Amino acid sequence: MNAIVLLVVGLTIMALGYFFYSKFIAEKIYRLDADFPTPAHTMRDGVDYVPTNKFVLWGHHFTSVAGAAPIVGPAIAVIWGWGPAFLWVVFGTVFFAGMHDFGALWASVRNKGQSMGMLSGSYIGRRGRNLFLVVIFLLLLMVNAAFAVVISNLLVSTPTSVIPVWGAIVVALLIGQAIYRFKMGLLWPSIIGVVVLYALIWLGSMYPIVLPETVLGMNANSTWIVLLFTYAGIASLLPVWVLLQPRDYINGLQLFIGLGILYAAVLIASPTIVAPAFNTAVPAGTPSIVPLLFVTIACGAISGFHGMVASGTTSKQLDKETDARFVGYFGAVGEGMLSLAAIICCTAGFATLVDWQTVYSSFGGGNVTAFVNGGEALITAGLGLPENLGSTLLATMAILFAATTMDTGLRLQRYVVQEAAELAGFKVGTILGTVIALAVCLALAFGAGSGGSGGMVIWPLFGTTNQLLAALTLAIITVILIRKGRNPWLTGIPMVFLMIMSVYALVVQLGTFYNDGKWLLLAMDIVILIAAVWVAFEAAVAMRQGREVRDGAADA
Repeated sequence: MNAIVLLVVGLTIMALGYFFYSKFIAEKIYRLDADFPTPAHTMRDGVDYVPTNKFVLWGHHFTSVAGAAPIVGPAIAVIWGWGPAFLWVVFGTVFFAGMHDFGALWASVRNKGQSMGMLSGSYIGRRGRNLFLVVIFLLLLMVNAAFAVVISNLLVSTPTSVIPVWGAIVVALLIGQAIYRFKMGLLWPSIIGVVVLYALIWLGSMYPIVLPETVLGMNANSTWIVLLFTYAGIASLLPVWVLLQPRDYINGLQLFIGLGILYAAVLIASPTIVAPAFNTAVPAGTPSIVPLLFVTIACGAISGFHGMVASGTTSKQLDKETDARFVGYFGAVGEGMLSLAAIICCTAGFATLVDWQTVYSSFGGGNVTAFVNGGEALITAGLGLPENLGSTLLATMAILFAATTMDTGLRLQRYVVQEAAELAGFKVGTILGTVIALAVCLALAFGAGSGGSGGMVIWPLFGTTNQLLAALTLAIITVILIRKGRNPWLTGIPMVFLMIMSVYALVVQLGTFYNDGKWLLLAMDIVILIAAVWVAFEAAVAMRQGREVRDGAADA
C-alpha cells in the first residue's frame, strides 16, 4: 500500500478528533471557563507559576511529552505489522491520549496546580496517594536515566547532531530574554530562532563533533551522560521563562517543521509500504501482540508521563482555562503525528520487504536507528537533500524531543521529592530537591550498568508502568467527574482498558523476568503491580462513594 494513504487517513482522523471531539469534551465534560482564575495568576511566583501565551505553552508541553518514546515504541511495534500500530496510534490519540492529557491539565488547574500524585490524596485517599507517588517516582527515574542513554548514543553515532543540539540551548536563552525581558512579540523571535536552528543543523552536518575516547577516565557515552544530567539539573533550577519555556517553544516549532519536511517527502516520493499490515511470521522470541502492543506504544497513543507534565509544569503556566484544550488535547495530537511519522519511516523507508525483515529479525531490532535511516531514505528520495543532512535533521529531532523530556522530567522528579518530604513533615528546598533527584538518577545510571547505561536495565518496565500511571490518572479524573455529576464513561472506559492491559503485561513480564533471572526487574515489577492494584481498589471505592454522595444529594 502507498504510504500517502496511511498519512492522509491518519492526519484526517486526528484533525477530526481535535476539531470536534475535543470541543465536545471542553464544553460538555470539563466545562472550561475563560474567567476561572488559574494558578499561574493566583500563585504567580515568576519561577514555576508564570502566565504564558498558549502557543509558547503548547511548545513546552508538546516537546516535553514527545521524548524518544513516541519514536521508539512504534519503531519496535511494527514488528507485528503496520496495521495494529497505526490503529492504536490514531484512535488512541483521539479517544485516549487527548482525553487523558486534557483532563490531567484541567484537574490540576482546578486544584491549585497540584500534581496528580497530590490530587490522588484528595480524591482517593492517603494510602492511594503514597502508593501513587511511588509509581510516579519510579516512572520518572526510568525516563530520566534511560533517555540520557538514548541521547548519548545518538550524539556518539551521529556526531553531526552535536552542534545543533547544544546550540539550541543558546538560542532558547536569547529567545527567553527577548520575549520576557524586552517584551518582544512572538513573530520575530520565532522566525529568527527557527532560521538559526536550521542553520545550526546545516553547520552540524558540515562539522561533526567527536569526543575523545576518554575524558577524565570516562568514555564518550559516559561523558555525554554526565553533561546531560548537569544541564538538566541547571535547567531544573532556573525560572521556567529563562530556559525551559523558550527552549521547548522553539524546539516545538523546529520539530513541527521537521515533521512537515518528512510528510512533504512522503507526498512527493510516494513510497510503498514494504512491511506487512499484519505480520503472521514474527521472529522467534517476539511476545504476544496482546497485551504488549498497548504498552510498547505508550507515548503516541496514551502515556501516563503526559499527565505528570500536564499537572506538574504545564498547569502552573496556563494563562486561561480555555487554553487547556489547545495545549492539552492538541499536544497529544502532536505526539500522535510524530508516532505516525515513525510508523511510516519504519515501514516505507526500506527498499524491499527483505531489507525490512533484516532489521526486524528480532524483537527490538527496530529502534530509533530504524526511524533515522528510514526517514533519511524518504527525505533523500522525496526532497533530494544530501543523505548526511537528512540523517542530521532526524537525529537532531529525536535528540531534541528526548532532551526536552529529560529536563522537564528532572524538574518533575524534584517536585515529587519535595511533595514526599512535605507529606513526611519536613521541607526540602529547590536546590536540595534537585540534588536528590540527580543523585538517584546518576546512581541508577552508573550503578546498575557500565558506562552510565544503567537506565536501560529497568527500561523494560517503562511501558507497563507508564500505561498503569495513565490508567490511574484517568481514575482520578473519573472520580472528579462523578463527584461533579458529569458523564464519567468517556474517561472510565479508557481507564478500564488500560488497567487490564497493563496488569496483564506486568503479569506476563513477571514470568519472563523470573525465567531470565532478572531479579531487580522482578522485584520492581512486584512493587509496581501491588501499588497499582491497591491504588485501583482505592479509586474504585472512591468512585462508589462519590456516586452515593451525588445520588444522596439529588434525592435530598
